[in-house]
Amino acid sequence: MTAQTLSKGHRKKARVNPRDLAMAWSMPVLGVIGTVLVWWAATVVFAIDPFLVPSPVDVLESFTTQPGYLMEQFWVTLLETVQGFALAVLVGVPIAVLIAMSKIVEQVLYPLLLIVNAVPKVAIAPILVVWMGFGQMPKIVMVFLLCFFPIVISTATGLKNTPAELVDLVKSLGSSHLQAFFKVRFPNAMPHVMVGLKTATSLAVIGAVIAEFVGADAGLGFVIVQSGASADTALAFASMAMLGVMSVVLFYVLSGLEKILLPWAEDNR
Repeated sequence: MTAQTLSKGHRKKARVNPRDLAMAWSMPVLGVIGTVLVWWAATVVFAIDPFLVPSPVDVLESFTTQPGYLMEQFWVTLLETVQGFALAVLVGVPIAVLIAMSKIVEQVLYPLLLIVNAVPKVAIAPILVVWMGFGQMPKIVMVFLLCFFPIVISTATGLKNTPAELVDLVKSLGSSHLQAFFKVRFPNAMPHVMVGLKTATSLAVIGAVIAEFVGADAGLGFVIVQSGASADTALAFASMAMLGVMSVVLFYVLSGLEKILLPWAEDNR
């Protein structure tokens, strides 16, 4: 078998099946449509008061009456979410590297990480407002606190699960400890890192909303609190729907990056 034949076979294997691609996009859309139809039918069949549970039409009408305002609050929450998430990545990944490379660091930091993660974040939110005021900083810190733990744990787990024989092989070929880390251990850990990042995306949105509930003058969490105070349930549902869209978009952005950066991981699955 020639190299050209192998190359053609590899390209054939890597080619995306249009049917699989269509299924990947259509099934989630059908799931959302089905859920909305069931929700709509429930409000009609059981004659639920819109004050309690608005219908999808009421929620859509609430959005169309003030789209500019809701989109402005959407961008506020999205910015807080992305900033807190990025901070968690910048701090969490290096700490995970230290944990994976040093048993002493692991023994010192792991109990502290567990304690911080065990503290209810809702209890921390009012303290952050007292310390940092009503600006963006307490929201960013809250997002950071929720995202930090899964990123550290997933990254450290991936780094520690690298097969020892691979590390020994590159070292036997003359690679330094640092080269072995960047050429073998970190690439091998990337699927675990991506799992942690994707888990953290939904937590990031939750963290931003928790902080906005406690003290904010903007953001979708602020809109939900205000609409609850004014009994505008349709507006609250519209805000929650936008938060759901935000979480889904962030998750699929990371999934797309994973397929681009780690095609070999996708092939193995």
